[in-house]
Amino acid sequence: MTTQDSSFQTDALIADDIDAYLDQHQHKSLLRFITCGSVDDGKSTLIGRLLYDSKMIFEDQLAVLESDSAKHGTQGDQIDFALLVDGLAAEREQGITIDVAYRFFTTEKRKFIVADTPGHEQYTRNMVTGASTADLAVILVDARKGILQQTRRHSYLVHLLGIKHLVLAVNKMDLVDYDQATFDAIVAEYTEFAQEVGIENFTAIPISGFKGDNITAAPSATTPWYDGPALIAHLESVEVANTAAQERAFRMPVQWVNRPNLDFRGFAGQITSGTIKPGDAVRVVPAGKTSTVKTITTFDGDLDEAVAGQSVTMTLTDEVDCSRGDVITVADDPAEVSDQFCSTIVWMDETAMKPGRGYWLKIGSQMVTATVQAPKYEIDVNSLDHLAAKTLGLNAIGVAEFATDKPIVFEPYSNSRQLGGFILIDKFTNATVGAGMIEFSLRRAQNVHWQATTVTRDDHAVLKNQKPRVLWFTGLSGSGKSTIANEVEKQLALMNRHTFLLDGDNVRHGLNKDLGFTEADRIENIRRIGEVARLMADAGLVVLTAFISPFRAERRMVREMLPEGEFIEIFVDTPLDVAEARDVKGLYKKARAGELANFTGIDSPYEAPETPEIRVNTVDMTPVEAAEYIISQILPLK
Repeated sequence: MTTQDSSFQTDALIADDIDAYLDQHQHKSLLRFITCGSVDDGKSTLIGRLLYDSKMIFEDQLAVLESDSAKHGTQGDQIDFALLVDGLAAEREQGITIDVAYRFFTTEKRKFIVADTPGHEQYTRNMVTGASTADLAVILVDARKGILQQTRRHSYLVHLLGIKHLVLAVNKMDLVDYDQATFDAIVAEYTEFAQEVGIENFTAIPISGFKGDNITAAPSATTPWYDGPALIAHLESVEVANTAAQERAFRMPVQWVNRPNLDFRGFAGQITSGTIKPGDAVRVVPAGKTSTVKTITTFDGDLDEAVAGQSVTMTLTDEVDCSRGDVITVADDPAEVSDQFCSTIVWMDETAMKPGRGYWLKIGSQMVTATVQAPKYEIDVNSLDHLAAKTLGLNAIGVAEFATDKPIVFEPYSNSRQLGGFILIDKFTNATVGAGMIEFSLRRAQNVHWQATTVTRDDHAVLKNQKPRVLWFTGLSGSGKSTIANEVEKQLALMNRHTFLLDGDNVRHGLNKDLGFTEADRIENIRRIGEVARLMADAGLVVLTAFISPFRAERRMVREMLPEGEFIEIFVDTPLDVAEARDVKGLYKKARAGELANFTGIDSPYEAPETPEIRVNTVDMTPVEAAEYIISQILPLK
């Protein structure tokens, strides 16, 4: 036999092995679960043991594990199973889990993906990330320490995140001589807490992750008093989410419109709930158009039926308007649509939440702008008390209302994680800053509707013989915004233009008299002015605003309220030392003396425009020259 023949034969044997493995495992159900609890409760050790006992460790990995155990291990001359999961150097040095580590393993009955989540309070956001896709949570408790604050915290969080199946794994039973009284006392205490939180049921199992007691299918002889299932046996018997989801109404968020040629137009996505067959009547929301399923296509061919969890491409019998972000639902039981909600939010960023600021909100395949209001309250997850709060800091959990710039398709999180769970994204950094769960839509969102009027904004503009504009002056206090804006309006009035000037100080005497100068109040101040400016632009006016408006996010928010080209950002670019030298109102002096808090440029930031439409300054220009330059840039106004 030639070397080439031998190579082909070897490749064929490998291919046969792969096919046999796939044939053996591809039809098994998949359970996603997390391990959580307090620091050093043995989460990583337990996962390492599961991988080891399920023969999911290759020989080279085992050799590395034995070497690492000798260097970094905490179990003497024995294998430290935690090192299979604790991959970060910082974790090995500190002996704690920081990141979320995902591992796959399989048994004869089921496939598993397990997430080892951090136990320390400061990494709560990581734990929430791991729990967001889990069907089951294993709450570990050190038998020596009993129920701790983090036990309560993580139990509350997994319950909040909608995980229905909980396992109370009382670990390190070998260190308390497998004492039944110790186990029973911990279970009794946890039962009392679970009732307070609203956890309806859980399964308690005495284990030793290090020794392997009650981990595999065989009950351990060390706990003859325990007659329940071992951990693996229980995990193999739990009903997975997709099975329950199939019983609910059909929902499929559209990820992509598949148009390979003129003869095919399909809608691709993953079915989140229900079942669907060709011939079934469906509705596309939010538009509400109805049609009938023509075909259900996959890579392997057409299907006679598709169920929750499958990714498919669906074609319809009618040419309906449907695109990414829409949701295809069963015709007679569509999902809800709204633009105002009450939600529970977990804040995940170092920078605190800014009420009134616009964030990207992503829910399923939908992406909209959302404005979050100040929290109704923050939840103390240790005591479950509701605390007064004006914002949410890192790892804080609170209940708050938010509004979106257009209606979205949703379901309460308790019914659907996919259509009820969302993330918040900072528009400038693109960082994920929060995660949330929709509880319900606000009743006022259903009762208040936009009233169509006969005379349109275009009619108002024609009557005034001009194109509406919002001239948004921004700059430091003392930069000359109001002076220049006043001069621009005067010159426009001489040209018979219809204008209105909104000045920062003047507006705070009436419309915004209830607002202070904190960051949250500044954001709300600009939001209100933006809404007023938009209404005036709808009336056909050229609106001039003179506000410090220190944050780019809020200036961008106002820009997005208006049609393309109608928002003109004018940066009055005056250096801080020049503005402070003028100090016409004596504000800088008071701020420097500590008598005036939250003053822009001193103890509150000013974010200068990066690409304003117009830039002027009062160092090289007089106010009249600056006004003439601005008018030359915005003309003609027709």
